[in-house]
This record gives sequence, C-alpha cells and structure tokens, in this order.
Amino acid sequence: MKRILFVTIISLLAISFVPMAFCADAVKIGVIDFEKIMKESSAGKMNQKVLNAKGTEFKNKLEKEKQSLDAIGQSFEKEALVLSDEKKRERERDFRNQIEDFKIMQQNYTNELKNLEIKMINDMQKAVFDIANELGKQEKYTLIIEKKNAGVIYAPDQIDITDRVITKYNAVTAQGN
Repeated sequence: MKRILFVTIISLLAISFVPMAFCADAVKIGVIDFEKIMKESSAGKMNQKVLNAKGTEFKNKLEKEKQSLDAIGQSFEKEALVLSDEKKRERERDFRNQIEDFKIMQQNYTNELKNLEIKMINDMQKAVFDIANELGKQEKYTLIIEKKNAGVIYAPDQIDITDRVITKYNAVTAQGN
C-alpha cells in the first residue's frame, strides 16, 4: 500500500512539473505561397502586364521582319529566272544571312524576355521575403517557410499567411517602395 501511494505521489509530481519544463513559447509556423503572391498581388499583376506588353512588342517586330523576309523570298523567286548565276548566288547568300539575322533577333528577344522575367521575380521575391521576415519578427513566428520550394507536402490553412503578406506587399508597392 505504501508503495502504491509512493508511486502515485511521484507520478503526480512528475505530471505537474514536467509540463512546466516544456512550457517555453509555443511554436508558431507560417507558410507563404509565393506563386499565389505572384498571381494575386498588385505588383505581380503589374509584372505580368509588363511581360505581356513586352512579349507583344517583340512578337509584332518579329512578325514585321518575317513579312519582310517573305516578300524578299518571293521577289527572289521571281527574279531568279532572269538573274545570272553569280547574281543568283549573291542574292541567295544575302537572303540566308537575313534569315540568320532573323533567327538571332528571335533568340535575343526570347532571352531578353526571360531575363526581364527573372529580374522581376527576383525583385519581387526579395521584397516579399523582407515583408515575411518583418511579419515574423512582429508576430513572433518561430518559422516561416515558402510552400513550394520548402517541399511542404501538407500545411493547414490556419498557418498560411500568404494573404496577409499580399496585403502588406500591396501596401508597400502602392507607396512606391
């Protein structure tokens, strides 16, 4: 009987003191969906408009150049019958050079558009991560992770702070910072 009483008292003491040892601050985790921020934030939408406008501009320039090349090709076909062999080879060489220049222009536009997109994403990511860092300090988060790149398989909606980050990011970009 004494043994049972002793074990019970020790158990009660252990139960009452052990939780106090682990009562440090609660772990607070936040998740950010950067992809959602890119789609829904005002800066993300503006970046998409800029990229679309630049893409359309490049497409129009390429289309104009292609029409010019098509006209030159048709003209060459008509004149090929009456040109001397030397003039024909010279025109063919010039036409091939123009086609190569067109391909180079096309590649340059593609690269320029990709570089612009990468720069915009990097600038946006820096700003968003700065905001998340500030939010984490203010609201005492233990950890804030990016949903896709961090390899998160599951995260409950309660810990997703993406909408709050979008709100702050929109406020920052509206001020012109």
